[in-house]
Amino acid sequence: QVQLVESGGGLVQAGGSLRLSCAASGRTLSSYGMGWFRQAPGKEREFAARISRSGISTFYADSVKGRFTISRDNAKNTVYLQMNSLKPEDTAVYYCAARYVDAGPWGYWGQGTQVTVSS
Repeated sequence: QVQLVESGGGLVQAGGSLRLSCAASGRTLSSYGMGWFRQAPGKEREFAARISRSGISTFYADSVKGRFTISRDNAKNTVYLQMNSLKPEDTAVYYCAARYVDAGPWGYWGQGTQVTVSS
């Protein structure tokens, strides 16, 4: 079983950037497809980005495409989400998730990190 811990959230002005990290422990990260989700106040959790176990394949929600970049460093057991050109509507708790295959249910979740974008 893998444990996930997010970091890197904070307060940033609109147009700014943040990089989130998700550190994994317990199992080798290369065994898992990884994703980032977010949940804004009063809204359901939504998908933001995912990356395959190898790191070759990525996919983004339309709302973040062209602004966010997901990447992974399997040697460091860490996944990243680089967020540029941030907007107030990006304000949310961001969660890292893992699944044991590159398709299927997300079985493992971190505790989340808050991102707040001020206008």
